This record gives sequence, C-alpha cells and structure tokens, in this order.
Amino acid sequence: MADSGSQQAQNFGVNPWLIAVSVMLATFMEVLDTAIASVALPYIAGSLSASTDEATWVLTSYLVANAVILPASNWFSLRFGRKRFLITCVIIFTIASFFCGAAPSLAFILIARVIQGAGGGALQPLSQSILLESFPPEKRGAAMAVFAFGVVVAPVLGPTLGGWLTDTYSWRYAFYINIPVGALAVFMISRYIHDPDYISKAKASKFDGIGFGLLAVWTGCLQVILDKGQEDDWFGAVWIRWAVVILMIAFTWFVIHSWRSKRPLVNLHTLKDRNFGIGCGLMVLLGLCIYSMITILPLFYQELLGYTAFAAGLVVGPRGLGSILGMPVIGYLTNRVDPRYLLTFGFVGFGVMSLYFGNINLGISPWTLLVPIVFTGFALSFVFVPITTQAYSTLRNDQIGNASGIFNLVRNIGGSVGISIAQTLLVRRSDLHQTEMTGYVSRTQYWFQQQLSALTGYFSRLTAPPNARGAAEQMLYRQLNQQSLLWAFVDVFRWTSLVCFACVVLVWFFRKAQPGKAPAGVH
Repeated sequence: MADSGSQQAQNFGVNPWLIAVSVMLATFMEVLDTAIASVALPYIAGSLSASTDEATWVLTSYLVANAVILPASNWFSLRFGRKRFLITCVIIFTIASFFCGAAPSLAFILIARVIQGAGGGALQPLSQSILLESFPPEKRGAAMAVFAFGVVVAPVLGPTLGGWLTDTYSWRYAFYINIPVGALAVFMISRYIHDPDYISKAKASKFDGIGFGLLAVWTGCLQVILDKGQEDDWFGAVWIRWAVVILMIAFTWFVIHSWRSKRPLVNLHTLKDRNFGIGCGLMVLLGLCIYSMITILPLFYQELLGYTAFAAGLVVGPRGLGSILGMPVIGYLTNRVDPRYLLTFGFVGFGVMSLYFGNINLGISPWTLLVPIVFTGFALSFVFVPITTQAYSTLRNDQIGNASGIFNLVRNIGGSVGISIAQTLLVRRSDLHQTEMTGYVSRTQYWFQQQLSALTGYFSRLTAPPNARGAAEQMLYRQLNQQSLLWAFVDVFRWTSLVCFACVVLVWFFRKAQPGKAPAGVH
C-alpha cells in the first residue's frame, strides 16, 4: 500500500476515466452556473422588482461563499471523508439551485445563492484532487485535459445556454438545469469514487476557527470592493476606504496566522514549493485574462452592435469549440513535450488574438472574429492543462488537497480582479477618449457644422423644426459615445495581450519536472 507521500495512482480498481467523468460533472455544473447567472441578471432584477445594481449581489453573494469554502475544503475532507463531503456538497448545491429558481423575492434568492456558493466552493478542489490521485503521473496530463473541459468550456457555453433558456423559457430554468446534472453526479460519485487510506484513516486537527473567520472577512471585503468599487468611485467613497483597511488587516493577520500555526486551516507552506508558487502566480494572471475577456467580448456585441444576450452568446460560443479541439491535442502532447513550451504557445497565442481583437471596429459581422475566437479557445487549452500539471508535479498526494483549495482560490480571485479591472477601464477609458475627441472637434469646424446641418435637415422631416437641431445634436453625441466606448474596448483587449506576454516570462521560472518520477524529498 502506497503511503501518503506516494504519487502512485489510487483508483481502487475502478476505471480512472469513469472517475474523471464523475468529478467533471460536478465541476462543469458549478462553473456553468456562474456564467448562466450572469446572463440572466437583468431578467432576475425585473422579475424580483430589484434594480440591476441590487441584482449583482446574486453573483457577489455566491462568489463570497464560494471563496470562503475553497481553501477550507481540505479540512472538511479529512474530518468527514472526501467522498462523503463531495456528495454532500453536490446535494447542497443541487437543492439550493432549486430554491434559487423558485425564489419569490431578492432576499430569498440571495440566501439561496449563499448556500449554493457554500456547496459549490469545494467541488472544484475536491474534483481536482480525486482526479490527480486516480491517474499515474505520466497520465495526469490527459486527465487534466478532461477536467479542463469543465473549467474552460463551461464559462464559454454558459452565456449561450443561459441566453437561450432565459429567452425561450425563464431565467429560473438557468438554475433548474442543475437538478438533473446534480442527481447524475451524486449517483456516479457514490458508485465509482472511494477514499484513499490517508483520507479514510486521517484524524483531522481541531477546526481553525480564527483562520476561517479571517478568510471570510478578507475574501468578503475583497469581493464587495471589486463589485461596488466602480459604481461608488472607488477610493472616493469613505466606506470603500474603510473596507480596504479591514481587508488589509484581515489578510495580513490571516497570512501570519496560517504561516505560524501548527495546524492551520490553509497550509501556506505549500507555496514554498517553487513550481506550485509560480503556478499560483500564473493562475492569478490567467484568471485575470480569461474572465475579463469572457466578460467584455459579449458586452462589445451587446452594447455597441446591439446584439441580444443569446445572439452575443452564439457569436462568442465557438471559443468552446476551440477548447474542445485542443483537449485531445494537449492530452497527447503533455507527456511528450516540455510543458513550458506548451504554456509559451498558449500564452503567446492568447496574447496575439487579444491584439487582433484590438483592431475591431463597428462594421464587423458576426463571422469576422470567428477564427480568432476559435483559436483563443484552442490556445487556452494549451495553458490550463500544462499549468496545472506543472504546479502539482512536485507535490505529494497528501499535499494535493490543500494545494487544490489554494490553487482554485487564486484563480477565482484573479477572475474577480480581472472582471473589475475590465469594467473600470471601460468606463474610465471611455470618458478619457471622449474628452480627447471633443478636444479635437470644435463646434465651429466646417466638418461638424456640415454633419449637424445634414442631420438637422433629416430630422426636420420627421419632427417639428424647433426639435430637429436638438435631435441632430443628440445623434452626434451618441456617435461620440459609441466611438469612445469602442476605443475603451480596444484598450482592454490590448492590455490583456500585454499581461499574456508577461506570463510567458514567468513560465520559464518553472522547474522542469520529469513525468512519472516522484519529486525530490518523497520517500
């Protein structure tokens, strides 16, 4: 029997691909739900008599609960058994999904979303741990390619599926769809997954209440600041300044406590492993890039080109096709090519496509960006799988549970920061470009007067002459807003590409790990 430090596969005679499908179902359901809910927000607000700003708490409440549970999942696995805890989480998530769909008020859905986030928080790290342990090291690349299907493809398919369900039926079905998936996941997990000895025979330490409380405070403050910062002018608001102070104190205390404690809720000493530490840094930047891109590209089609949510989802959906095409390729290459070369290709490909998106204009058709969008998904598959296998390549099996919680937490944080930065840049850069353009255009210029006269003549045939000039000026102002917002999108795309190119440098700080060989220090 392999000890806890072993890297041998532990699948208890079950076909590891059945295990992969079982845990992928849970992961796919959890990630998909986040993307679907974001599309349905305007409909949720209208149905529950809430403003759009209030409806954003449907996302925030989920992410806060999710982030708190993520790093704590390893302790709960040791205390209650990983299989039992995973099944419980899926059941909680599925039941909460039903109550989200049946919610009669905003307060009700917020409570249900908190419970859903608590149930969903552990699904990704638990699934990742089980998957990595079920395959021998030389086959973990192929296994992570399957896992990546749930993590990378689900956010892409979410807007399309969510838009279709909302337009065709109701936003409530965006939550009800989790029920049959959750039931199937519970059946497969209970049948095919077993706890290894180091889990089933483990004696969990005393619960770290201080660490858990500090984790809840700083992640909650961070999410609320990111969600409401732009709306309340960031540091211009007194409450945000206080929230930042509380965030810094809680985070510093959490790090010191987790580092010095003998049995912390989150063992930060895992970050001393070079590959894992670099992997976490790259996951923050990857989360920033992918989530900001997933957020702003549909917005471009909706806000500037007038697409519906469903139509925008259809246009950006081919990114999922690119990821699906890339999965078998990356699964084949992972153990044959140095992962650092694969990561370099992935980040460079994503960065080049982001630069290409920076050349967009208002005259594009739904097919103009088809190939770049597909290639973006293909490039992402060359990032997620190698970065995960490299980060875990020098860890023992008994370290993977704790590491998975940290790894998924930093990705979520990167995604939250990326979405907030992208939204802030769109607003601030749009205002800047509007100011710059008005500085070059004077009301006395011949071009301006010519356009104003032509539009005034047009509107004089549709409305009373005294109102025609005002309508013409409003039309020109809308064109100004449209052009300034277009340039703001261009800025975000180009800056995203710079982050991707910076990641290429960080990739080469990885220590090359030999597939199939235990890391140094494992006995």
